[in-house]
Amino acid sequence: MCSRFFGQKRAFSKFLQISPLVKEALANGEGVVALESTVITHGLPYPHNLSTARSLEQKVRSAGSHPATIALFDGKIHVGLNEEQLEQLASSEKAVKVSTRDIAKTLIRKEVGGTTVASTMKIANACGIHVFATGGIGGVHRGAEQTFDISADLQELSKTPVCVVCSGVKSILDIPKTVEYLETHSVNCVVYGKENVFPSFFTRKSGSTAQFSTENLNEVVDLLKTSRILGLPYGTILACPIPEKYATDGDVIQNAIDQAVREAQERNIASQSVTPFILARVNELTQGASMKTNIALLENNASIAGRLAAKMHEKRPITSAHKNQASSSSPKKPKVVSVGAAIVDFEAITSEYVKVRRIYKKMGEGSKL
Repeated sequence: MCSRFFGQKRAFSKFLQISPLVKEALANGEGVVALESTVITHGLPYPHNLSTARSLEQKVRSAGSHPATIALFDGKIHVGLNEEQLEQLASSEKAVKVSTRDIAKTLIRKEVGGTTVASTMKIANACGIHVFATGGIGGVHRGAEQTFDISADLQELSKTPVCVVCSGVKSILDIPKTVEYLETHSVNCVVYGKENVFPSFFTRKSGSTAQFSTENLNEVVDLLKTSRILGLPYGTILACPIPEKYATDGDVIQNAIDQAVREAQERNIASQSVTPFILARVNELTQGASMKTNIALLENNASIAGRLAAKMHEKRPITSAHKNQASSSSPKKPKVVSVGAAIVDFEAITSEYVKVRRIYKKMGEGSKL
């Protein structure tokens, strides 16, 4: 896991521009929460997108962590945006949607890019950020048995160990098939609440269940840390039902979603164009109620993610099980015996200070080292 992380960080280092505040927080071992930017470029209209971006960052700060909004500008991947960059992103009319496969293309064309769940996970992991907040993840689209339309978010979740705090799967998708896909690909799936009922984005319940439910964020922290100790490369979903007070309009919004989905099918709208069309159409049909609810769940998720990231760096009593895991996973000093002439190369990556000495011997010297 360690070599994989450092290898990915080296690969991304040429293009990464990490803000001084985020860089300092990571160096100090403080909580950092990644925030995606397609909600700014494609999810909400201006100026609501800008005010929401500011609000999400503030929610993370209020919860005790540092926000790191991620976006692409001028051939660079920016992790942590300043006010000028947020304004540029929110007001751009040429911003492109950047999934994992689009990162390289967006960089070489020096386009303004808003990152999706998949690309945000990939970039966050390369920076050493383990918690990411969003609205809802992509998934298996309705009718995927004919179209094969499955979001790249699910693929990234199957191979990138980042915790995605969300309100479940976007309700325009096929939720049972998406949950089944996540299970098949070994993605941890936890409901943050009393009942093990997977949320349906705008509504608190769907007909699907997760691995388990919990109201204890410390248990989620232990799950994430233990998964890393085990070297498991899979992501984790922390599915947070929308707060009760915003769920009353759920049925109205769901009816609008069903209508918008039918209209998208009738107009042959597919692939990356589906979600922006449906969200805009639902907002029209509900006269703005869906946007208000969407912002509420985004803020709720950002707050929970901020608390989770902060807890990941709290010093808590270590259980005997974790002590055993930590001792068994700690590296042992190598013992090397060389008989005769030998050339041995070692390469190691460590966060600790290592003092290196070079010892030169003349040919034929028999002095002991």
